[in-house]
This record gives sequence, structure tokens and C-alpha cells, in this order.
Amino acid sequence: MKQFILVIILFGTLTLSWSQPVLSEKEYYEIILLNHPLVKQAGIKPQMGESQLLKAKGGFDPKMFSQFDRKNYDGVTNYQKVNAGLSIPTWYGIQVKSGFESNSGPYLSSEDKTPSGGLWYGGISVNLAQGMMIDQRRAELFKARIFQESTLQEQRLLLNELVYESGYAYWNWFLSHYSKAVLQNSYELAQVRLQGVKISAELGDRPIIDTVEARIQVQNRQSLLNNYQTDLLNSKVKLSTFLWTELQEPLELDETTLPLEIDSVSFNLLPLLSEMDIDSLAENHPYLNMNGLKIKSLEIDQRLKREQVKPTLNLSYNFINEPINYNPISNLSPNNNKIGVQFEMPLLFRKERGDLELAKLKVQDEQLSFVNNKMYLKAKIKQAQNDVLNAQNQLDIYRLTVLDSRQLFEAEKTMFEQGESSLFLVNAREMTYIQANLKYLEVLSKYQQALLTLRFSIASLI
Repeated sequence: MKQFILVIILFGTLTLSWSQPVLSEKEYYEIILLNHPLVKQAGIKPQMGESQLLKAKGGFDPKMFSQFDRKNYDGVTNYQKVNAGLSIPTWYGIQVKSGFESNSGPYLSSEDKTPSGGLWYGGISVNLAQGMMIDQRRAELFKARIFQESTLQEQRLLLNELVYESGYAYWNWFLSHYSKAVLQNSYELAQVRLQGVKISAELGDRPIIDTVEARIQVQNRQSLLNNYQTDLLNSKVKLSTFLWTELQEPLELDETTLPLEIDSVSFNLLPLLSEMDIDSLAENHPYLNMNGLKIKSLEIDQRLKREQVKPTLNLSYNFINEPINYNPISNLSPNNNKIGVQFEMPLLFRKERGDLELAKLKVQDEQLSFVNNKMYLKAKIKQAQNDVLNAQNQLDIYRLTVLDSRQLFEAEKTMFEQGESSLFLVNAREMTYIQANLKYLEVLSKYQQALLTLRFSIASLI
């Protein structure tokens, strides 16, 4: 499609005063992406992902512990217990632990008694069945990493939608502004013609009834102008909702600010997308990426539920040693140790098997949603591309319609001046010319909105 300019609207060129500021589409987006509250909100999403990941990593933080118990009764210290140390959780359900224990008193149980210098201990505990491949701590970390990536996709979605909605508002403003200008010009010309017809009628060159025809045209165009004036005001209100200051205060569009000039509108043609291109664009859409990430998160839940359909078997080993000169490993002997084994298993695993089955069904449900959403996205991309192609063709048609209707109008006006036509036919030709200009502006705006919709459907606005 050739680039073209709507040079003439009615009888003159629609020009903009150099003193009036022009808000281009690019400058408009820059203001929005710099100050709009939704941009700030979208920026919070990745921070939430980072915070969630930090929280999950906290499950592997070393922990210091300390416990002190003492009982006094009737002026006698029955016992005093001190236990302090450090616990370090690690991967694969292994936990390392070390500490110091010192207990004293006449009423201690025999198993709580320690040497006068206390006992140092250290060792590990291992999950040999449930919790060996995955446990709650590791599951939370895996899911936090997925959530972090999901917040980036969510941020992209929010910004993409913001640009799309604001862009739609911009081209509605563009349409209402120039449509109102067309009607304003036609209204003023109708007034001029009415005065001319009145003078001609007074001189006897025209029948008096022509003044009625001319006056009706003034009234009709004034009514249309009022409607377009209201559309322009409403479009400015809508546009202003996307304009904010750096201090998060709403801005109002200045009355003197104008949209992009008609001859500055871009007509760059987009290459046709093949079926493979559409499939790839849908596959990489942030909405579908979030869908896929949710599946991964549910699969981690499924792994965890499957792990829980196992018995609990925990093994712990700790060496114990009386420190000599505060050295915990002096005189260390393998004979001084504490070993523990814990085994537990439900006889039927009904709760665990039910949880596992639910987890599987959730994964299947989300996988089906993924397939459906992908087809939906592909359909939206194809529809958007069809709308762009149709708008391109419509622009070509209405460019010629504007030129042809102007030619007919000029010819009819010449015939009218020569007395070979009527004012009714002149007005009819003029209205056709006006409507062709209005339709061209509408198609031009819809073309830009169709481009926005296509880029929105493939999430490429940001």
C-alpha cells in the first residue's frame, strides 16, 4: 500500500498552528511508562518474586538454639539444664547439628546427667525414605523460583495491556479531534454559503426557497458538530486518565494540545505471519508462559505428594565428648555416641494417596487449560492480523473515495455557479465528500488500533 496523505479536507488544507503543542504517540507512551501508577505497580511484581525467593531460601538458614531450665524448691536447686548449639539444614533432607549440653543438680534423671565440664555433641540426621528426594523446604524453594519468573511475565502482561488501552484512547482522541475539525470547517462553509444564497435571492438571482435549503444545511451541520464536539471532550477525558505526574498526581490534557498530524501517521506494513510464526508467538506469550509456569509449580506439588506416599524413616547419629581444656574433640572416641532411628508408616495411606490423586488432577486440569489458551491466543493473533489487512485495504479504498467525491463536488459546484444545477445537489455532493473524509479518518484510526491489537495479541507492545 502506498503511503498517502489526506491533503485536502473540504475546501482547504487542515493545518495546525505552530503555536499549539503536539503530543505524538511516542511522547504520550513515554509519559505513561514513566509516571503511570500501573507502571509502578507492575514494577512491584518482580520485587515480590525476589522477596518470595528470599523467604524460601530462609528455610535453609542455619539456626542457633539455646535452652536453659532451672528448678528451685524450698531453697534447694533441684536441677539446672543448659543446651545450646547450631543447626544447619542442607539439601537431600540432611541436617547437621552441633552443640553443648551441661546439666547439674541432685534431682536429674540419669540420662540427663553430664560430666562437670559438660558434653559437646555433633552429628547429622538423614531422611532415608520420605523426604529424601524432595521435602517441603525444597518444594518451597523450587516454587519460589517459578514464582519469581512468573512475576516477570505478569509485569510484561500488565505493561502490555496498559500501552494497548492507552494507545486505543490516543487514536480515539485523534479521530474525534480531526472529525470535529472537518465538521467545524463544513459548518463554517455552510454559513458562508447561506449568506451568499441570501444575497443572491435578494438580488433575484436565486429563488427564495434556496435560502431554506441552505439554512437546513447549517442546522444539520451544527447538530453534527455538537455531537463531534462531545465525542472530542469525552476522548480527552479518557486520554487524561493515562497521564500522571512524577508525584503520582493526575494530569489533564491541555486544551491547546493536539494529536499527531495526519501526514505524520505511519503506514509501515507488517509482514504476514505464517502458521509457524503464529504458533511460536503464542507459545512465547507471557500469558501462556504463566500458564506453563503454573503447571511446573503444580508438578512440584505432585512430586511432594508422591514423596509423602512413603514411610517415614529418619536416622540420626551424634558423637558426644567431654571437652578437655575447652577442646571439644580432645579424647574423642567412637564409642561415645548417640544413635536414633525413627520409623512411621500409615497402614493404608488413604490421605496421602488422596492428596496425590488431587495433585495429578490439578496438573491435568492446568495442562488442558494450556492447550485451550494456546488455541485461543492463536485465534486472536489471526483475527488481529485479518483486521490489519482489512484496514489497509479500506484505507486504499477511502483514499480514492475522498479524491473522487471531491472531484464530483467541485464539478457540481461549477455547474451550480453556471446555473445548470441546484443547491440541493451541491449540498448532497458536499455531504458525500464530508462523509468520505470522516470515514477515511475513522478507517485511519481503526488501522492504527488494529496494529495495536495485533501487537497486543503477541505481547510486543513492551
